[in-house]
Amino acid sequence: MDLIVSYSPEGPVLDWGAGPRRCAIGPAGIARKISEGDGVTPLGVFSLREVFYRADRVAKPKSILPVRAIARDDGWCDAPDDRNYNRPVKLPYPASAETLWREDHVYDLVAVIGFNDDPVTPGKGSAIFLHLARPDYPPTAGCVALGENDLRAALEQLQARDKIKIG
Repeated sequence: MDLIVSYSPEGPVLDWGAGPRRCAIGPAGIARKISEGDGVTPLGVFSLREVFYRADRVAKPKSILPVRAIARDDGWCDAPDDRNYNRPVKLPYPASAETLWREDHVYDLVAVIGFNDDPVTPGKGSAIFLHLARPDYPPTAGCVALGENDLRAALEQLQARDKIKIG
């Protein structure tokens, strides 16, 4: 069953066949993503690539996707002019890169959404993840965020060729 992100009267939801669950999306809503930092959650159908988790904080998730623990030096390049744009990198990195090992808990469990990665278009957007929501579900920078129990349940039910459909 695909993961489907849509709007409900109460706000954005994600459904993987267990009924709609509250989620957070970017402040600009779901739309055609045009540029890095636009606050848009990209409209479309995307593969889920892999799962990262903070082994010092949460249990390893069950998923058919490749799963690996985040290390302190893991980052994600968000510099459009860098050859590793929208790719994982090791920190410190000479170009701009987001730190995956964070003080808050949003990246304690992360699934990488296959947006702008095959091929990568410089400046179109990077680091679009399915990750943990902050308390009260405020907007993300463009990712989709769920509560931990919901994210674990969604990752566990994934089957081969399942996608995330946003919009």
